Amino acid sequence: MLMVAESLLRLRPGRVLSCAPRASRATARRWLAPLSSQGLPRFSSSGTPSGSGPQGPAGKVHRVPGEHKPSQFDKKILLWTGRFKAVEDIPPRIPPEMIDAARNKARVKACYIMIGLTIIACFAVIASAKRAVERHESLTSWNLAKKAKWREEAALAAQSKTK
Repeated sequence: MLMVAESLLRLRPGRVLSCAPRASRATARRWLAPLSSQGLPRFSSSGTPSGSGPQGPAGKVHRVPGEHKPSQFDKKILLWTGRFKAVEDIPPRIPPEMIDAARNKARVKACYIMIGLTIIACFAVIASAKRAVERHESLTSWNLAKKAKWREEAALAAQSKTK
């Protein structure tokens, strides 16, 4: 929140500028005039400075390279997603959009694989639980047996201590 001159101006999320109820628009403009004349660059929604076209080195507009050199992992992803048939087919420089699309496709494939493995694990747990029921085993019986064993060990330890 930006407060100028006893809460005349407030910046709120979602609003560029709003005035307090007791302040007039002329008062707000008077306080905004020094802020706009500081020569700070204004940016458009695309992230580039608005105003006169492309700027030179003094404006320091950074350009994103049009092509990307794929790493070994990127090459594996490109092969796995089916963009290329062999490592030799991958050019030394590829567009970043192709890498992004391949990564997104790999993410989806990995999610499908994890979903499949989860379903298989669920069926494996169901099958092992059915076998345990046939053997009359349950977590309750295991817990009772373990506690009985602990009691016996504690009783033996107490007997050996009293001797």
